[in-house]
Amino acid sequence: MRGVLARVALSAYRWIGVGLYPVIGSYLAFRGAKGKEDRSRRRERYGRASVERPNGPLVWFHAASVGETTAVVPLIKEVRRRGISVVLTTGTTSSAKVAAARLGSGVIHQYVPLDLKPAVSRFLDYWHPDLAIIAESEIWPMTILELGARHIPQVLVNGRLSDRSFKRWKSRPGLADALFENLALVIAQTEEDAERFRTLGALPVLVSGNLKVDTDSPPYDPAVLREYRDQVGDRKTWAAISTFEGEEAAAGNVHRVLKERLGLLTIIVPRHPERCDAIEDMLKAKGLTVARRTRGDPLTPETDVFLGDTIGEMGLYLRMTEVAFVGRSLFAEGGQNPLEPAMLGCAVLSGANVQNFRESYQKLAKSGSARMVRDVEMLAKGVNYLLTHDDVRRTMIEAGQETVQDMRGALRATIKGLEPYINPLTVKARLHPREPS
Repeated sequence: MRGVLARVALSAYRWIGVGLYPVIGSYLAFRGAKGKEDRSRRRERYGRASVERPNGPLVWFHAASVGETTAVVPLIKEVRRRGISVVLTTGTTSSAKVAAARLGSGVIHQYVPLDLKPAVSRFLDYWHPDLAIIAESEIWPMTILELGARHIPQVLVNGRLSDRSFKRWKSRPGLADALFENLALVIAQTEEDAERFRTLGALPVLVSGNLKVDTDSPPYDPAVLREYRDQVGDRKTWAAISTFEGEEAAAGNVHRVLKERLGLLTIIVPRHPERCDAIEDMLKAKGLTVARRTRGDPLTPETDVFLGDTIGEMGLYLRMTEVAFVGRSLFAEGGQNPLEPAMLGCAVLSGANVQNFRESYQKLAKSGSARMVRDVEMLAKGVNYLLTHDDVRRTMIEAGQETVQDMRGALRATIKGLEPYINPLTVKARLHPREPS
């Protein structure tokens, strides 16, 4: 019975999508007005290609946003090294910028088609991917069903399921079976994630570890870093990164408490830079002087907060400090990736709501390289303690870098899992290039 209900639900989803297709333009226009869509490339969201398909075999990678894009960059480079063409789709303008910065012109970027049958079909008809590789937890019903109908292998890499997502899918077992059975392979981050995917009907499932550990260090401009370090001088610094609403205000309050005692400069890097105008207004209302990266403002002795309102420069911001609070953890839920600051030499602070990165935080906390805080008062105490106890801070930094190094190996495990799908395409790329569509 549940199989019948699942088919009915998916059929309804398909036809609702067909009905909405003619009027979806207003939705995209609304997102474009908010800076969430690239209006000059809106046709790509309807599955209309903006560049020519290359000859030969092609792998379609999909990564929803910045974190997923960063995670699959080394994997994409390995596929390209084998002579296989890649089209990478992402869903946000920020992830598109990261893809351009880290992959350049060697990889085709397109915005992901809407999960509506006309858009997905048009995309697949044009690109004819030989393999689809999806990052982390992007489960789009129409896309999965269309790939399955065309017998295109689908592999989920760096797979994870949050507590909330697992609970939601588990409450719809028929729907989960109907979708997850289309996946040729799931390569999960942890044993817990792997067991969750198996429960939902995915087979086979392997475990690789977290691909984010095997990414290259975030790029930065050494000349810009030197300029900012010269401007900062001997002032103490700390950073609040990947922050969500409420956490920028918390960082501002921490700065006000510690400013006179430490001669402090606070660096705030919101997860969504489009919020920075409102954040600046809020910080100014607290009496704080704000410099912004996009304006090229100098960091003077009077500057209280350096607002990192750019995409793809986390490597710059984190190299300006040795203490980093990782957001979406104090007021919002789920957490953000703590491995990048640990990798770049920061002692890590975080709120307790880190369900989406539970294993990473457990390993960092066990090694003594990350500390959890309950509230703003405890965050202020943690920042003060780390900035005034050099030995403790250095011990945390060294432990973090060692922990990240010990966690490496996910890329190698993922490539090994993908070999049955990638190796035939490697041979095909060398011997039988395909004519352009």
